[in-house]
Amino acid sequence: MSDITKSAEGSPAFRATLGLTGLTVNAMALIAPGAFLWLTFQIQALYGAPVAGGGMWFGILAALALCVATAISYAELSKLYPGAGSSYFFAEQAFLSKTKAYRFARLAKFITGWASHLYYWVYPGVMVGVGALISGYLLNQFWPEKFSGSFNSPLFMYIFCAAFSLGVAYIAFRGVTGSTNVNLAINVIQITALVVFTIIAIAYRVQHPEGSQGYQLKNGTPIDYVVAQTPVIEDGKPKVDSSGQPVMQDKMDDSGNPVPEMKDGKPVPFTLSYAADQATTMEPVDADHPKDLVPHFQFHPDAVSVVAPHSIWWMFIQACVAILILVGFESITSMGEEAKNPKRDLPRAVLLSLAIQGGVCYLFEYFGANYLLNQGYTLTNAAASGAPIGDMMLIVGTWLFGSYAAGRAFMLVQAFTVLLAILGTTLACMNTAARVTYAMGKDEEVPAHFGLLHGRNNTPHRSIWTLAVLSAILGMITVTIYLGGTTPAPLDPKYHNVWYSIGIFNPDLISKLPNTLVIMTLISNFGTFLLYGLTCVICIVAFREHHMYSGIKHMAIPLFGVVANVACMLFYLIGPFSVSGMSLKEPYIALFVCAIWGIYGAVYFFRASKTKAKPIYVEKPATT
Repeated sequence: MSDITKSAEGSPAFRATLGLTGLTVNAMALIAPGAFLWLTFQIQALYGAPVAGGGMWFGILAALALCVATAISYAELSKLYPGAGSSYFFAEQAFLSKTKAYRFARLAKFITGWASHLYYWVYPGVMVGVGALISGYLLNQFWPEKFSGSFNSPLFMYIFCAAFSLGVAYIAFRGVTGSTNVNLAINVIQITALVVFTIIAIAYRVQHPEGSQGYQLKNGTPIDYVVAQTPVIEDGKPKVDSSGQPVMQDKMDDSGNPVPEMKDGKPVPFTLSYAADQATTMEPVDADHPKDLVPHFQFHPDAVSVVAPHSIWWMFIQACVAILILVGFESITSMGEEAKNPKRDLPRAVLLSLAIQGGVCYLFEYFGANYLLNQGYTLTNAAASGAPIGDMMLIVGTWLFGSYAAGRAFMLVQAFTVLLAILGTTLACMNTAARVTYAMGKDEEVPAHFGLLHGRNNTPHRSIWTLAVLSAILGMITVTIYLGGTTPAPLDPKYHNVWYSIGIFNPDLISKLPNTLVIMTLISNFGTFLLYGLTCVICIVAFREHHMYSGIKHMAIPLFGVVANVACMLFYLIGPFSVSGMSLKEPYIALFVCAIWGIYGAVYFFRASKTKAKPIYVEKPATT
């Protein structure tokens, strides 16, 4: 049966095809625990380094509390206004229904819609970039003679960004029913895969107590012995540090395999210690200041440390990144016109999707990944890796199945499910973003062609294809300096081929450059905090003069959401001055980009209003 219906004017309109299951799985696809456990672990290890990674789990819990308050606001608003446009639609309706605030209805909906684009238009680009990073990591697993394990090929990642973005856009272009079926399959696969990994990760830590022989990762290979050391040779003689001591490095054989340190004719076993002085070490703040020692968090000494808050600053740092892994529950409020029973199912789907993926999956999975960290694989290692969860899967897979080949196979299967999850989350966000832009186009708050639906597929095709091109470009920016702020191993000369004909491969230069993966994440997250904070305000306004008003649901909870979202935005400013060693480049660049977007929006709004002779303030309230 066709999904096309006609509006009263004869133009295409959305058809109601989605029940509670369809709405929920579309939101869950955007929250995608498979994709985000893999991708954000590195970002969370980097942002706030060298110590704030220790508060990762509690930061997620704090972000979840913020999201619950916002989700309740969305759920309550969707009961009143179950139409396409999500917060953009809510803002207009909430203000129009008020006896005094109605004058600000158009201004409120434009500000909300414009702010939502900072999130919905940047987020898919980040996902496209992350897909490129994972694919680049996998190339080394299949063709190590052509692709480096230290650097992903920039050329390949750029090609991937263009192809992946256009491919996902095509699925969205075909229609939401097909998208829902894809998302349902992806959700089942990714949740199963990540739960299996988490159980194995916890088992590894439990089975490797203090003093036991464990695995460490060297050159991408898990080994259970100590690697022999050899002096670094520079200009034909041993290199020495500032104190005159020789600089040592791992000894490798001609094939690039680590050489074991021998004792009594046997390799020295690699033993694990969870002592406090090993869990947090004192190391130089950077390569230019070798004598300025600061704490570097490496791993948790016990399970209690994983869930402990440690520091309010660590919590804020981690929450500012963790919001990326929890957003999406609100996405299906933009599909009100496609829901069979929107007033009943939209509120349930919002809360249910967040409860399942955020409250259950993420807290469990992040506990397992953090608990697994040890001397063999530290948070510092995770920050310098393009795929830390992939590294962990190699280690636990090798341990559980008894060989590197089996561990690699385990990792590759998991990586495939992550790519599926990225497909699902990018698709879900494109669907949502296109529908918000479509709603603004219908109102002529953005160019009117965005408010058109495709005659056959019944989708906002102009918005979708515009977003596809933008996502490809933003994805390329995301991956350009994804190792910024770290010091990777130099690119081996054998990789000087066409795949590495462009890009930055100087470790010293990379260590000084801002991290583009973190920057793009922070831009998207700032848009999220702004949108969520505005939505909580809208909820307060919407129910202020309504007979359903509840002091708890419509004032206390939304007010908490406003305060929490504003606090996270302010932390972009003060965070770098609150945590020792934390970089200010990424958050301040992100703030600059967000400010430019806001200024451009204001100029566009007033110019468009003047050109179209549209009043900025509504002249009279809505009639009932």
